[in-house]
Amino acid sequence: MNRKVRTAVFPVAGLGTRFLPATKAMPKEMLTVVDRPLIQYAVDEAREAGIEHFVFVTGRNKGVIEDHFDKQFELEETLEARGKLEALAELRRDLPQAGQSSFTRQQEPLGLGHAVWCARDLVGDRPFALLLPDMLFKGTPGVLSQMMAAYEEHGGNVLAVEECKPSEVSSYGIVGRGAGPDTGFEINQMVEKPKPEDAPSNLIISGRYIIQPEIFALLAKGVRGAGGEIQITDAMHKLMETQRFTGVKYQGRSFDCGSKIGFLTANVAYALDRPDIASAFMAEIKELAAGLK
Repeated sequence: MNRKVRTAVFPVAGLGTRFLPATKAMPKEMLTVVDRPLIQYAVDEAREAGIEHFVFVTGRNKGVIEDHFDKQFELEETLEARGKLEALAELRRDLPQAGQSSFTRQQEPLGLGHAVWCARDLVGDRPFALLLPDMLFKGTPGVLSQMMAAYEEHGGNVLAVEECKPSEVSSYGIVGRGAGPDTGFEINQMVEKPKPEDAPSNLIISGRYIIQPEIFALLAKGVRGAGGEIQITDAMHKLMETQRFTGVKYQGRSFDCGSKIGFLTANVAYALDRPDIASAFMAEIKELAAGLK
């Protein structure tokens, strides 16, 4: 029987330089899509998938993330006194229970693999989910829930994948597709940023992972890869020698909110999906579009 995945790791130590000056004093993970921070969407996705322990790998000037997932008595008292019970209920729904959140520091920017390694003592000797908050996914059920279904069937390690243009494979980690359906096929290759002519497919790793704890021993070796950083892809490639990797070509739409275009597109998509503001927002978009003609 496959060991249950109860813990999720969220690497949130990055500087967010592509969004300066907005991220000079505010973590990029707290940038809002409509009215919810990016990190909240990732936590919501994890909770939907059955995650019970949320591990945040932070850095300097990231204390506001910890505050966001803490109880704010003054705010709750004010909302209750003013009769804003719907907003109060939403805040309480979003809040992890006492003891469900853990925070650790990545003291140096040594790459995603190093950030994951920093969570080793909090994760322990159990499989865990890894969610990159920059990647926002819109789908029902959530991407991690779709991956959990594949994990229950196949065990091992599971990666969310999506197609990219063949000409863009050199910008991503690419997997080779073996036997199996879109909901869970065997990954038989893993290549970091290959030339288009050398790529085994156009399926990219999309920022959602279920990983076995043996990855920590590989990351502990501190082998530097692309950019002189400790890369999670390099460690997974080594882990493939002894463990199965399953790919899930998920159902839904992704938004790379680490880029300005992806972030702005996500705001539009999520705003148009909100019954309370969709009509008025669409009217504003049409007016703006008319002015560009």
